Amino acid sequence: MIIFDDPDRFSQFHQSCVATIGKFDGVHLGHQLILDQVKQRAEQLNLPSLVILLEPHPEEFFARADDDCPARLTAVKEKLELLESFGIDFAFQLNFNQDTSQLSADSYIQDILVDGLGVSCFIVGHDFRFGHKRQGDFNMLLERGAELGFEVVETAAYEYNGLRISSTSIREELAKSNFDLVEQLLGRPYSIKGEVERGAQLGTDLGYPTCNVNPHRKRIPLHGVYACEVRLGDSFLQAAVNIGYRPTVTATGEALLEAHILDFDEDLYGKSIEVIFRQKVRNEEKFDGLEALKAQMALDVKQVREILSAAEAHSA
Repeated sequence: MIIFDDPDRFSQFHQSCVATIGKFDGVHLGHQLILDQVKQRAEQLNLPSLVILLEPHPEEFFARADDDCPARLTAVKEKLELLESFGIDFAFQLNFNQDTSQLSADSYIQDILVDGLGVSCFIVGHDFRFGHKRQGDFNMLLERGAELGFEVVETAAYEYNGLRISSTSIREELAKSNFDLVEQLLGRPYSIKGEVERGAQLGTDLGYPTCNVNPHRKRIPLHGVYACEVRLGDSFLQAAVNIGYRPTVTATGEALLEAHILDFDEDLYGKSIEVIFRQKVRNEEKFDGLEALKAQMALDVKQVREILSAAEAHSA
């Protein structure tokens, strides 16, 4: 998959494409159905498939504080990896900034879709709104498409037990730690990927060394301690994971994921890992000092071992 952020780069090599647009947060089964639509129509027209990816999310751009925007299910790098895995040819990372937010609906169509990408077929939801003050809608796209020579197709909706799958519904289920249901809505277990960074070594000092990963999002969808699996290459390792703001030891306000991999002592700094969430153990808490935290970590690790051992026995 080729990733670009300037439509001129695309038009230098391709005259047309079949495209869709969105945030694609989570790249859930509903998104995957849209991607299938795009790929099928692209194949019929013998054109490349393209996703216009809004980054950052408009809600993040307009948010006055991190808590004012929805929690992100996937960082941009994770989204791009998922889009590539589903066979999309191109991803246009449309930088949502002050200029983009002021763009009129007509300019959106003419400058981006027609002149920039040469869209032959545009596949979007009937509730899609775009342009300054959300003045553009599906009917406008139909009218302008007829005038300018591009097809507009409504996206198919994917339902689960009668409910339309959405990123919002997945966030709600994650907040309730319904990981089995989330896995069914995503088509894969919920996970966070990232590169292991060097931290303050506090976990090592307490006897529980951790792999630290920056979630790279303004607002995280999970808070607390979890029983997880860590994927390292082709290996799956059991881990006790804390994701949150570490109220006992820091006041920076920056979210961090810390994975204590059980019975493991290799140096993973700079390596990429995938943390797969299986079950919540407890909420994040502020403890009266490091000794109290250490005692709780021992209890957490014990509970994680029991949870994951029981899960292994059940699946055997």
